[in-house]
Amino acid sequence: MDDGRRGSGGGRALALIVVAVLGLAGFLGYRGELPGWPLFTGPGTAIAPMPPAPAPPLDRAAVAAAVEPAMVHISTATETFGQGAAGSGIVLTAEGQVLTSHHVVKGADTVTVTSVGTGQVWSATVLGYDSGVDIALLELPGAAGLTVARLGNSADVRLHDEVLAIGNAGGAGGTPTSITGNVTDLDSTIVALNSADLSRKALSGMLEIAAAVSSGQSGGALADWRGAIIGVITAASGEHDPEVDREPNGYAVPIDTAMRVVRQIRSGTPTDTVHIGPTATLGVLISDARPSGARIDVAIYGSPAHAAGLADGEVITSIDGRAITSARALRAAINVRKPDETVRLGVLGPGGVERTVTVVLGKGAPN
Repeated sequence: MDDGRRGSGGGRALALIVVAVLGLAGFLGYRGELPGWPLFTGPGTAIAPMPPAPAPPLDRAAVAAAVEPAMVHISTATETFGQGAAGSGIVLTAEGQVLTSHHVVKGADTVTVTSVGTGQVWSATVLGYDSGVDIALLELPGAAGLTVARLGNSADVRLHDEVLAIGNAGGAGGTPTSITGNVTDLDSTIVALNSADLSRKALSGMLEIAAAVSSGQSGGALADWRGAIIGVITAASGEHDPEVDREPNGYAVPIDTAMRVVRQIRSGTPTDTVHIGPTATLGVLISDARPSGARIDVAIYGSPAHAAGLADGEVITSIDGRAITSARALRAAINVRKPDETVRLGVLGPGGVERTVTVVLGKGAPN
C-alpha cells in the first residue's frame, strides 16, 4: 500500500498538522440544553434549566506539574529517506501503553520514547491506530511503574472553559511547553495538512482552543483545571497574522473519541478504520480508477507487488473475491490484514485483460 513515505534527503520534522481549510463547526457551537428554553416537567409546569457553573480558574503551574510526569517525548525515524519526526505522548498504563497522534508515527520504521518524569528511554512498538481520527496506541516493552495520566470526560467540556495544552514544542525534549487557552468550539471540522509528508486529511468532532499550539506538541495533552486529560493535541491553524486579524487556534481529538479507538485496539479486533499490530503492505502507490477499482500508479521496486509482477497502470478490482471499487476500499481491505498473509488480487491490465495475482504481503510502516 501507499505508506506515505515520499521525500528525499535527511531531516527531522516536528509533528504537527496545520489546518489548511476550516469546515463547518457544530451548529452554533453549543452542547447541552438551549439557554432560556424551558424544561417541561408536567402540565402547567415549566422550570428554566440552571446554566452549568463556570469552571474554577486554571492554575497553569499546578496543572502542568500534575500532567508532565505522565507525558513522554516521541522521536521517530524513517530508514528509506532518512527522515524523522518529533512529537508527544500520554501514558495510559503503568506498564507502558502510550496514547499519541497517528501522524506522529506515520511512516516510522523506529519509534523512540523518552519519559518526561524519569528520563527513561524505550524503543516503542505501535499496537494499533486509526488514521481517520488521528489516534495511535504505543507500547513500551519492559516498562513498569510509570506515572499514569488522569483522564477526564470530554463530554463535560463547555465553551469558554480554560484549558492547558502541553507538549514537546520545538521537539527539543526536556520540560514540555505549556500554553493556556479557552475552548472556542466543541465540534470543529478541519482539513489539515501534514507538514511531514504534505498529505491532507479531514478531521471532524475536534475541540478548538484559542491557543498558539506549536510543532512538536502533537500527541500531547489538553488538560482541564483539575489536571485531567480532555483531549489529544493534533493540529494548529498557524501563527498570529495581524494583517488579517487572525489569532492562532489549536485543535485536539476529544479524549472520549481517543479512548474508543484505544479500547478497539485493546480488543484485538481490527475494523475498516482501526488497524491492529504490524502494518501489512502491498508496496504500491494508488489512486481511484475509472469507472471503478484502485489504479496502481507505482509498484515500488522490491515491494511485494513488484515481486508478484504487478505493473504501473494496472487496476486492482478485487481482493480475495471481494470487489474493490476505489483506492480507499483497497486501503481498508489491506488495513485488516497482517504481514506475511497471502492475498489473491483481481487485476485488470491496460488492454482490458483480466488476471489473478497472488501476493504475500510485506511489513510496512504505520500508514
